[in-house]
Amino acid sequence: MNHFTLNAGSGEEGGEIADALKELEMWKGKVEEATCVKADLVLEATKQEKAKTKANNDMNAALEQQNKYLEECNKATFAIEGDILRLQKENKHLMDRLSGRKDALDLKRTRVDQLTEQLKFSAKIPDIKLKFSEVLKEEEDSEVGEVGEHISGYHTITERPTTVLTGGQALITFEEKKVASQILRMAKCPVPVEKDTLDVIPKSLTLGSAVKFGIQLDVSKKALKFSGVRSDMSQEAIRGHLESSFSRPSRGGGEVERVEYDPDTGTGKVTFLNTGVAERLALIGMYSVDLDAHVTIKVEPVIQYHLDGFQAFCGAPERTVLLDKIRDVEDEEDMADILEIFFQKQTNSGGEIESIKYISRGKELLALFDVI
Repeated sequence: MNHFTLNAGSGEEGGEIADALKELEMWKGKVEEATCVKADLVLEATKQEKAKTKANNDMNAALEQQNKYLEECNKATFAIEGDILRLQKENKHLMDRLSGRKDALDLKRTRVDQLTEQLKFSAKIPDIKLKFSEVLKEEEDSEVGEVGEHISGYHTITERPTTVLTGGQALITFEEKKVASQILRMAKCPVPVEKDTLDVIPKSLTLGSAVKFGIQLDVSKKALKFSGVRSDMSQEAIRGHLESSFSRPSRGGGEVERVEYDPDTGTGKVTFLNTGVAERLALIGMYSVDLDAHVTIKVEPVIQYHLDGFQAFCGAPERTVLLDKIRDVEDEEDMADILEIFFQKQTNSGGEIESIKYISRGKELLALFDVI
């Protein structure tokens, strides 16, 4: 009985050992599996570390490249700002010069306006009966020269005769006056236009009166007019102060021959001994004089005007005909060509044409004629 119990106990112990061995093998497998996993993790960690190191290196290189680009950008920005500053200075300098030139131009324009006003004049022309005697020989429009103490100029002014050309009319000038006479004898001229016919009415043309005259201008080289002189001093004292002021070379003056002064108007005239002073001061237009106080007065050249050679003109042009009642069937250029072709033909009583001008309806044109 004891032997049976011993055998039974030995059987249980062997089963436990077998289970333990199995469990040991299992754990060995797990340890090996864990070891492999650990090795893989270590390998992956190594790879990640290398990737991290490479990423850091790439980032550092990118930062270095960025810093390089920023440095170059800053240098370029600094250079551009320098160019902008230089251009701004040059622009300001040019604007200052332009402003100075504009001021000088405005001053010259003001002076031109002043001289233009001085050259304006009015003349009353009496109503007289004129009788044509002869055609005067044409002279130069203007002659300017220096004679003694004056700068003299002669200008011819011609008012050209005019007529108003309204819409649907044309002016045609022939080379020969007999052609114009032939056209004027016709009641109407049938001008063919494609499948239509225009009944154009020729009319004689009467021009308004015109005049022609000459102006003789003499500008003094020694005398100068002045205005704006007001003072409570006596007339002799004022004249003395003016003579003293105009005699000062530091102000552009010169030796004075005489001074004329009108206390009622505050105007007068100063005459210098030498030429050149009055011309120089007249270009400036202003002068400083010492009266009760330091006063700036206006100075102007002394100009004398003389009207000469007045002629009046009136009548009708002999070679020009007015064509009326023209309908707008073509544009202006084509209509003018059609009229020119028609009136050039001798079969239509026409002839060689010097000029022609047509305007369509709704328009108006001022035509000027030369006085021959």
